[in-house]
Amino acid sequence: MNETTRWGVAHIYSSYNNTIIHITDITGTETIALTSGGQVVKAHRLESSPTAAMTAAKKAAELCLDKGVNGLHVKIKAPGVHNGPMNPGPGAQAAIRALSRRGLKIGFIEDVTPIPHGGCRKKGGRRGRRV
Repeated sequence: MNETTRWGVAHIYSSYNNTIIHITDITGTETIALTSGGQVVKAHRLESSPTAAMTAAKKAAELCLDKGVNGLHVKIKAPGVHNGPMNPGPGAQAAIRALSRRGLKIGFIEDVTPIPHGGCRKKGGRRGRRV
């Protein structure tokens, strides 16, 4: 049986406070699934944990498979820009692992963190942040 792969795009936004998993079709216009760490845990402090990200990814993967999407290209985004950290939070890796364990094929994994070039002045004053 030669089954063709229907591709989608998983946009994973992972900060130190939460992990949001948004799965769209290949063009990025139609939402297939949208889950976050806050939907699957009760305490605010657990939203960014790898466990919450894994549970949210499982939920998103089930919705994907129901709609016939069985392959995902992954785009990981950290807060970035001026004052946010440039590396993703602890939930990003756990979310990708959970998606692949659910039986979805993983295509390419891309980092789409916004990078500042010029723009606004960073906070901290003339002499920087004094600790």
